[in-house]
Amino acid sequence: MSKFAECIETYKKQNDELGLGLSETLLTGVAKGLGPSIYNADSSKVSGTDPEELARVKNNFLIKKLGLSDGPQLDSAIDEVIEKLGSSNRNKYRAVVYALLAKKFGKESLFS
Repeated sequence: MSKFAECIETYKKQNDELGLGLSETLLTGVAKGLGPSIYNADSSKVSGTDPEELARVKNNFLIKKLGLSDGPQLDSAIDEVIEKLGSSNRNKYRAVVYALLAKKFGKESLFS
């Protein structure tokens, strides 16, 4: 199994365990968009308690990639996703976080 396929299996497992309702197509598309960062232990995860990290998610993904306008709705969406994954969950995979955000804002078509 390729490293990419292993990552997708990890994301699918978390999706199933937490009942997130994400499609494999969306997870795969988001993971492809993240490139080699999914293979690095640090960059493959999102720290839900680091304000700089959350600002990066907002600016680099929600605003730049999804084309959304800045506003409090973006911060509350990120908070909602972090809560959905569980604040004590140390493995908040970036691909899963981004897929949940894309789904929340109806932008799944960007990744299919």
